[in-house]
Amino acid sequence: MDETVARAMAKWPNVPAVRGWLSLDRRGGWRLKGEPISNRAMIDFIARNYASDSCGRWFFQNGPQRVFVDLAYTPWVYSLDGRGALVTHTGRACGAVERAWIDEAGALILTGEPGPGVVDDRDLSTLSDRLCDASGTPVEDDLVAAFVASSPGSEPELRLAHGGVRIRVGRIGSDDLAAFLGFVPHPSRDGAP
Repeated sequence: MDETVARAMAKWPNVPAVRGWLSLDRRGGWRLKGEPISNRAMIDFIARNYASDSCGRWFFQNGPQRVFVDLAYTPWVYSLDGRGALVTHTGRACGAVERAWIDEAGALILTGEPGPGVVDDRDLSTLSDRLCDASGTPVEDDLVAAFVASSPGSEPELRLAHGGVRIRVGRIGSDDLAAFLGFVPHPSRDGAP
């Protein structure tokens, strides 16, 4: 968090929160009242001051004012940088991937060091090259399609090779994702202070 933000919070501790203004799309773009934010300085300021509270609500701390973020899917969006490493939409390294899931639409969801995030769909084809079976043999697209189409508990075994380890890939329903991973996708609707 920026030092100026921390000082403003101490100086004005009771500024009401803002809801319904800021959102994060599935590709990691910030939107203000539905319109994309393109100002680089503003994007960087939001990124440095993006955090969550103990209830799993994500926000941008704008000086003394907390601006809750409505999430199109997850709190983080992971993508590949120029070296092939996973990074968040804020430029933070993903670090070790702890768990991985594929939802019914074929989206890849990871829990990295920053937290849960969906992989940017533009990087899915590249990351699909890192999918393998339990023995480490790369899998073909038809096996991934079979995994997506299978019912929970009967899916073929998939692993994601990342950081020198193979992480088991599970199935998750998009409707169950937020509760399972402990975040509030729409804090503007949760009614909490």
